[in-house]
Amino acid sequence: MTTKVMAFGEALIDFLSNGATQAGELESFTKFPGGAPANVAVAVARLGGNSHFVGQVGDDAFGHFLKASLDSYGVNTSNMLMTKEAKTALAFVSLDQTGERSFEFYRSPSADILFKEADFDAAWFAGKGVFHTCSNTLTDAEITKATLAGVSMARAANWIVSIDVNLRMNLWPNGQVDTKRVIDWMQSGDVVKASLEELAVLAADPFALIDESLAAGVTLFVLTDGANPIRFYTAAHGEGEVITPKVEVKDTTAAGDAFVGGLLYKLAEQGGDQASLSALSQTQLVDIVRFAAACGADSVTKLGAYPSLPTLNEAQAQLSRF
Repeated sequence: MTTKVMAFGEALIDFLSNGATQAGELESFTKFPGGAPANVAVAVARLGGNSHFVGQVGDDAFGHFLKASLDSYGVNTSNMLMTKEAKTALAFVSLDQTGERSFEFYRSPSADILFKEADFDAAWFAGKGVFHTCSNTLTDAEITKATLAGVSMARAANWIVSIDVNLRMNLWPNGQVDTKRVIDWMQSGDVVKASLEELAVLAADPFALIDESLAAGVTLFVLTDGANPIRFYTAAHGEGEVITPKVEVKDTTAAGDAFVGGLLYKLAEQGGDQASLSALSQTQLVDIVRFAAACGADSVTKLGAYPSLPTLNEAQAQLSRF
């Protein structure tokens, strides 16, 4: 596949808890490479896609570990920057008894949010591709400018712009999301993935926001809601639904990123430009979302972020089970 998938944003260290929850139990944390856009880049690479990561880490032991990890999974890191101005971001991830996670971030400031508008290069957008971003690069005014510059370059190159709302409340100043900033960015995309819970933060009526986003030019809006069916919306074909597979959940850390990686892998396979996205039929969209759901389901059966992301064979095996 020559079509690029370029994920932009944070690569960070996930310190994953051993799950100790009782008073007096010793809680330990194991180091894993993570960060939502980096996870998506690895997810695409694991499936066999032409995957690129763009972002910035610290020129420190953690930053070098992250670059080496991405390289080892087959992600192109030639446009990954390192800086001595700030350290690599860290996240401590605790899991409850159902595998659901909570995060504590050390990121104020960290290297990823010092990526500047001028750091983008239009030459990165040669050929066909998908440009992917998450809301974690909107928490600061300067990194927002950089994110929107990348979106603008992708649009100018006729790439598909992918948006994962992926709200992390504790990354925002005082825990307050700038809803207008997020909605404006969200509606600049061609493909949007969000959870019902996230949309409820952004608007009193999540479904009205979906309609508004389609009217604003979003081609495909994918809505997840935990274990409930995944719904997707298009202006051309209306609404569709995909049942999520039932699996034994060990760790949900990379579930959403595995889903997005599967989605973008398939969209790149279909052509990787705005015209190819618009040309997809309802049947094709159902198949693409089912494949993405299989990727997400497979990932939750394993621990960690990168190590849990499925290969193409693993995703297809999971797909055959539902």
